[in-house]
Amino acid sequence: MSERRLEDKKVLVTGAGTGIGREMALEFARQGASVALHYSHSSAGAVKAVEEIRGSGGVADAFAADFSDFDQIGDLAVRAAAFLGGIDVLINNAGITMNRPFEQVTPEQFDTLYAVNVRAPFFLTQAVAPAMRKAGAGTVINVTSIHAFQGKQEHSVYAGTRGAIVSFNRQLAIELAPVGIRVNAIAPGSIEVENTYTAVPGYDPREAGRGIPSGFVGQPIDIARVATFLASDDARYIVGQTLIVDGGTTSWMPFGEGFRGPLSAKFGQGYVPGL
Repeated sequence: MSERRLEDKKVLVTGAGTGIGREMALEFARQGASVALHYSHSSAGAVKAVEEIRGSGGVADAFAADFSDFDQIGDLAVRAAAFLGGIDVLINNAGITMNRPFEQVTPEQFDTLYAVNVRAPFFLTQAVAPAMRKAGAGTVINVTSIHAFQGKQEHSVYAGTRGAIVSFNRQLAIELAPVGIRVNAIAPGSIEVENTYTAVPGYDPREAGRGIPSGFVGQPIDIARVATFLASDDARYIVGQTLIVDGGTTSWMPFGEGFRGPLSAKFGQGYVPGL
């Protein structure tokens, strides 16, 4: 996109040190926004993104907050708003995942994922919303996952947190739309990020793409561009929706034959004319 349609917007992106969050922060800056980048542990990715934004004449800074610590959630909202001079757009992107058989999940693991993936965006939005309400305008974008809609082995805890965000997103939108705050969500499918190569043994993007109707694995920019669209006035009539951005993954019925050729099955014979 060449147009700077988010000129002068003030944006807080959580989980902006790597992957999707980092690319969203960069794309918002390309569109003219000032950006506060949140990171949890390692500052390297967020700091490098800040340097890139500043090097292009933009406004950005990085802020640390451990979302497993409740007190740091509200503190992040205060510090980011002070730096930006307010917050027009909140991107609840930060999230953690794990895979483990259901029977082996510990209470500590369960609580950790729900604290970061559900409690943090809930109360961060709660901290940011009053100023948006007073201004009569604001945008909240919650990042969830297609795990909210499709099952995968060993993801019982993570999928639960993602489903919670979809419901939270819909309910919050109804409460805040009347005061001028638009709330929507993005559910990414397979997106190639740094952790993909460390978490998936022998990862091959070309082979992974064969299992996706589009034929390729998504990149962080694919999600970032959806986020900037949702934050713009072009999306002013989109409220309470979860946009699935997955190359067609959730549109495909995975049982039976694949999607690359005609079916050998012949449904409808004997009762549908012409078959």
